[in-house]
Amino acid sequence: MDLELQLVDLARELLWTTIVLAGPVLVVGLAVGVVVSLFQALTSVQEQTMSLIPKMIATMVVVLLLLAPALQIMRDYTERILSQLVSFGLS
Repeated sequence: MDLELQLVDLARELLWTTIVLAGPVLVVGLAVGVVVSLFQALTSVQEQTMSLIPKMIATMVVVLLLLAPALQIMRDYTERILSQLVSFGLS
């Protein structure tokens, strides 16, 4: 019973870590996409690259800005997982 609870906790923590890491990038991409789409609708400019390039640039900037904290979060999560391997009998 205890093993199942640990697995559920690990799965919950994995999902939360994924949301924390991907959330800011997705939100920025969404916001830039909405702004560019609104601009395109207001100006009747329907160029495909105009919607793609700003989203790519904004996403790259956010990824570069959040790279160090994201690596720290992933390192902490990996340490927690590896420290619990003994309780699963895998080491």
